Amino acid sequence: MATIELSGQHLEYFEQGAGEAVVLLHSTGASGSQWRRLAAELGDRFRVVAPDLCGYGGSGPWKGKGEISLAAEAALVAALIERLDQPVHLVGHSFGGAVALRLAQERPELLKSLVLIEPVAFHLLRAGDAIDAQAFDEISRVADGVARSLACGDFQGGFGRFVDYWSGEGAWTAVPEDKRGPLATRLGKVALDFWSALNDPTRLGDLAELDVPTLVIRGGTSPLPVRRIAWHLGRTLPRVQLETIDCAGHMAPLTHAADVNALIAAHLERRAVRAPRIDRWVPAAAQLHAVA
Repeated sequence: MATIELSGQHLEYFEQGAGEAVVLLHSTGASGSQWRRLAAELGDRFRVVAPDLCGYGGSGPWKGKGEISLAAEAALVAALIERLDQPVHLVGHSFGGAVALRLAQERPELLKSLVLIEPVAFHLLRAGDAIDAQAFDEISRVADGVARSLACGDFQGGFGRFVDYWSGEGAWTAVPEDKRGPLATRLGKVALDFWSALNDPTRLGDLAELDVPTLVIRGGTSPLPVRRIAWHLGRTLPRVQLETIDCAGHMAPLTHAADVNALIAAHLERRAVRAPRIDRWVPAAAQLHAVA
């Protein structure tokens, strides 16, 4: 593991391989180690960089000026990318996907391509139709539950209900008991992630001209809010391919790693520049496979 200081923030990350850079952003409650299997499968074809997002793994808590937000987290990742001295392929899952989407909006020149696996960009559900309102209300109740558990000190109960929402009833009890305590200590950052994802000012219309070739992946059995967000991105982004893994849920990068990693690897191979190297990258045409 390597460390870096960015704007007063201590970030830890792992890096391996060589070639075009691929930056991987993990989900809430996890760390960069979530991506070890994908990194191994990409082998030496790409330079893989997987940071621990703020407050997770070996990275320190938020120390920046003002409140934490998707924009603030995206700025940290952008600063890391700038250290790589080349545009990157950016991959994000869940909260990491929401950060990746915000970074793409703010700094598209840093990206060669984008992969979003059920980004929890809940703010995109605001001001939508009745289905969006239902989805937003559902996830707002989950966020409120996390906040209440944090306020009364029920860290394990709160984290457990959070895990069960995303992975199904009983998922928390299946976690080895010796791992539950350390996981539960992350509940405060989980609450902050929810706040950031619910209150970002970006709306769907702001993404209509995002000129970055994008792959969006969703699970067919995932909760309504993230399936809906993926559907909206599939109909809004101008250069997008939307793929659904029918039998997978929100944690597909772990539960259906072979399927998810195959889609990511194929996307990267399509978008990568091969020898002889050229100065200007010209992407292949993206296809829209919007599944309502």
